[in-house]
Amino acid sequence: MTPLKYIYGTRAAEGTIRPDPAQEAVLPEFERIRQALALPPPKRGFFGRGAKPEQIPGLYIWGGVGRGKSFLMDLFVTHVSAPKRRVHFHAFMQEVHAGMSEARKRGVDDALAPVANRIIDEVRLLAFDELQITDITDAMIVGRLFERLFDAGVVVVATSNRHPDALYKDGLNRQLFVPFIEMIKEKLTVWELAGPTDYRQDRLSGEQVYFYPANADNRAKVDLIWQELAGAKREQRGPLSSEAAANVVRGHGIARQEGLVLHVKGREVELPRFRNGVARVSFWDLCGQPLGPADYLAVAGAVRVLILEDVPALDINKFNEAKRFVTLIDTLYEAGVKLIVTAADTPERLYLEGAGSFEFERTASRLHEMQSADWGSEPEQLRDPQVELTS
Repeated sequence: MTPLKYIYGTRAAEGTIRPDPAQEAVLPEFERIRQALALPPPKRGFFGRGAKPEQIPGLYIWGGVGRGKSFLMDLFVTHVSAPKRRVHFHAFMQEVHAGMSEARKRGVDDALAPVANRIIDEVRLLAFDELQITDITDAMIVGRLFERLFDAGVVVVATSNRHPDALYKDGLNRQLFVPFIEMIKEKLTVWELAGPTDYRQDRLSGEQVYFYPANADNRAKVDLIWQELAGAKREQRGPLSSEAAANVVRGHGIARQEGLVLHVKGREVELPRFRNGVARVSFWDLCGQPLGPADYLAVAGAVRVLILEDVPALDINKFNEAKRFVTLIDTLYEAGVKLIVTAADTPERLYLEGAGSFEFERTASRLHEMQSADWGSEPEQLRDPQVELTS
């Protein structure tokens, strides 16, 4: 029995996980990579010259939400001894952009080269969670970057909700992105995790997901949900420190802060707390800022569960905030994102008077529907938001 299979079986016997044949079937692929990475890399000769490193085929696992892709990734990465990094793909691309920006300021002609070289020097394994391309700029960068990483022997393991052929579907100038898709299929073993159970949905099935009033007791209940779904050990609140901001350029700040910044048509949409596809934000983070449909589509495309805290009682003095809240809920509803809320009152009592209060009845109805145990479980509810194409 291989180490990963033994650990998986032990956890199943202890009752900490539920045995799943689809998950067990992919363990040999992870074990293959783990064993290959346990061997020492080829030594470089003088001036960095040396034998070209043997390319270890990576792994691309795709499948529906909640099937255990991130869990398997964590199990694998934890037991890899080689230099490694596990990072959400959105956060990784933000770091790449930040590094390229710094290189341009220094007058570097090929701004991607120092970014790629730093990664190559630091890791042998890059583990990406939630690989998804929604930005034309990212689409143009990842092909060149991954080609450099593969040539240097960096092993890539990725999870995604989509088959490689469906990445950046209907995106602008997608034909320029197709060579990257072919590279993924050539360099990585593509594996569908086709288990029948949505474990993330199962965790919330029958559980309370709408809490009012937004008091200390209900916040404590949401804390437990956040820890369970996101695997969060502690809260990281507040803006980035100057040191953390500098770390973003070095490629570490965003991951340490457990946050995510989405780039939408030149704007930044910040999710202060983000982990394993779960975001935790306040009402004011998303509805107190001048955001619109494209921003909320980007959020819906980046998360699978959104914890929205401290929704206040709304009135004519908060008309703009109420309009944004309606747009946000509509977007999450259409995308099938699971929603957990702390609010000042019940959905139908959040906005009783003022312009738009009649239309808010639909939002209240959707908030009730989104509390049902089986809501959001159908994969066909999920859409493929193209951030750059949405007005």
